[in-house]
Amino acid sequence: MELHQLRYFVAVVEAGGFSRAAARLHVAQPSLSQQIAKLEQELGQPLLDRLPRGVVPTDAGRRFYERARRVLAEVADAARCVADCRETLEGRLVIGAIPTIAPGLLPGLLARFTAAHPRVEIEVVEEVTERLLHRMDEGQIDLALVSTVEVHTAIHSEPLGSEPLGVLVAATHPLARRRQLRWPDLDGRKALVLSELHCLGRQVDEFCKARNVQWQVWFHAAHLGTILEMVAQGIGLSLVPRTFETLAAARGCRWVPLRDPIPKRDINLLLHNLRYRTRATLAFAELARQTAKNLGWMNGSSD
Repeated sequence: MELHQLRYFVAVVEAGGFSRAAARLHVAQPSLSQQIAKLEQELGQPLLDRLPRGVVPTDAGRRFYERARRVLAEVADAARCVADCRETLEGRLVIGAIPTIAPGLLPGLLARFTAAHPRVEIEVVEEVTERLLHRMDEGQIDLALVSTVEVHTAIHSEPLGSEPLGVLVAATHPLARRRQLRWPDLDGRKALVLSELHCLGRQVDEFCKARNVQWQVWFHAAHLGTILEMVAQGIGLSLVPRTFETLAAARGCRWVPLRDPIPKRDINLLLHNLRYRTRATLAFAELARQTAKNLGWMNGSSD
């Protein structure tokens, strides 16, 4: 059994077909098919059902797929461990972040990190929390920045602090002239909210229900960027994290603090307890901790 056979098999399962897997791996389809056939012959039973509309794993194939993924993740982990012995900080770092954290926080973090460690190759994966957890389990990402999360023992969740939310309004909106707002100020207002697929969407809904806010939910968005553009056009208002304050100002919007009480969301750093943590991973994690401290998330000074 060869490692490339495992890679081919995993690719076929995930792509749902031989041709798509061959294109993804940049190999000839006949060669890929031949290697899968050899693997099935060695194991003594078929791993894939070849159907007219695609390829699906057999029962044996599904079981083998999970173990093959783990083997490949362990091999990649071992390679990273060896590569990390170099004196200069380099290698590959895959960072995960939920869409409501990535735009406001990641650009500054990445700029500072790449300035200090220019030889580190970085990939950013922007996904909802559940998919980031799955990718971390599969060894596809090194660390992640998320909000509220429930994790199992293999995942280490470290609180970075609590980020305040505020009211996003167009600069021409009457509320934009206020230094701060209170919950009753939102009653009857046209609201633009995130879909509940995002934890922030669920959090905002819970905040409003707890304070008996009767605003008019006019639009459910898939991305905060959409909300930002619509607020800039004066269509409505929204509750967004403070890290979006700079982005809001650039689009002609204003972020206004909301009090009594101040709504906050937790920010957490995720690392895998069973994966090797490269020096690049540890360096980025430390930068995230320091940034959270500078923003006042740990001591509440950002309020």
